[in-house]
Amino acid sequence: MPRRPNNSRQARALFATLLDHPQTWRHGYDLSKETGLRSGTLYPLLIRLSEQGLLESRWQEAERPGLPPRHVYRLTGSGLALAREQELAAIAAERAGAFA
Repeated sequence: MPRRPNNSRQARALFATLLDHPQTWRHGYDLSKETGLRSGTLYPLLIRLSEQGLLESRWQEAERPGLPPRHVYRLTGSGLALAREQELAAIAAERAGAFA
């Protein structure tokens, strides 16, 4: 059976984190700390999900003068639907395991 796209452990961790506050713009550094994903895994994943239309990304000006702008990310409507679907699937798998 082929693997469903965006269903890797890393993608699920990222979606679960973004699902906590789906309309909030998040910095990659903060997402890395929350998910435990390293930059070499996280940033390619963020780029791929953005290209697939599951995440929005934009530049955000620095809060303090002299610092460079940073990329921020948040779920799109499609990304939110997929994140919720994955969350429900995880809950169902937990319940099935509890009754096995």
